[in-house]
Order: sequence, then structure tokens, then C-alpha cells
Amino acid sequence: MTNLMIRENFYNDLYEFRRDFDEIFNQMITIKPLLREQLPVETPFNPVQFAPAVETYVDKESKKYICRIALPGVEPKEIEINLQGNQLTIQGEKKVTKMTKDVELNRSEFLYGSFERTLTLPEGVAPDKVVAEFHNGILEITVPISAAALPRKIEVKSLPIAKHVTV
Repeated sequence: MTNLMIRENFYNDLYEFRRDFDEIFNQMITIKPLLREQLPVETPFNPVQFAPAVETYVDKESKKYICRIALPGVEPKEIEINLQGNQLTIQGEKKVTKMTKDVELNRSEFLYGSFERTLTLPEGVAPDKVVAEFHNGILEITVPISAAALPRKIEVKSLPIAKHVTV
């Protein structure tokens, strides 16, 4: 019978596997198709494109569409937001921070470079009232949404059961 190895930190291994998989997947969808020899090498001074995490939801109480984007290490002046029709585009650049000491890195998981995310705003938003705020590495974009465009619950009515008449 095969010897099975019991892993003490099974959940940590799963978390690391998922993080590595997410990183590979994000790189696959954000790097433009290149020849294999031209793929960028990840080093702290060779920026590669990355896709920041996005969270969007509709706040029914305040009647707002909210978009939060994680941009740690990005300066607010490096962020550009454009709105065309119902397409909201956020783009910018996370610049490489130079180390003051000459060190040899053992591992670097920081991604640097330019990014661009385009989101489709829901129907009923007021595009002329978009507000963007940046706090603690999170860019929060809020847009008022009309009450008519908010999701609403529809009640299901039950009909009385008809009596069967036998003839």
C-alpha cells in the first residue's frame, strides 16, 4: 500500500495554490499575446501588466452603484478615470519602487506596470454625478442610481384552487 503523507498545514497549501493560480490566470488575461521568447520576466525592475481586484455592488438604501478597486502602492495622480456611454474605464500605472540597498531577492510577488479595467455601468445611473475617492489604497467610485433602476422584489400571488365538478 502507498504511504500517505499527512500535511499539517493543508489549508495554507490550498491558499498558496489558489494565490499562485490566480496570479497565473491574471497574467494570462492581461498580457497581450506574445511569442514565448518575448514573455516578460518577473523582476522588481521589469514591470509586467497586472489587473487590480474589483468589487461592485448596488447599495439599495443610498441608491448608489459602488465600485471599489484595490490599488495598493498606486499614487492617486497615476489614476485616470473615463466614462463613455455606460463604459467606465479605470487606467493607471503602479510604478516600480527602487530599493536603496543592493540586495539579491529570493522571491518577489509584487506586480508593477500599467493597468486598465473597463466596467459596464448598470442602467439608470446618473453618469454626470460620478464621484471618485481614494483612501488607503482603495479607489471607490460611486454613481447615483434611479429608484426605477433598482432591483425590486415581486410578490407571487397564489390563486384560489378551482373545485372540480364531475358530470
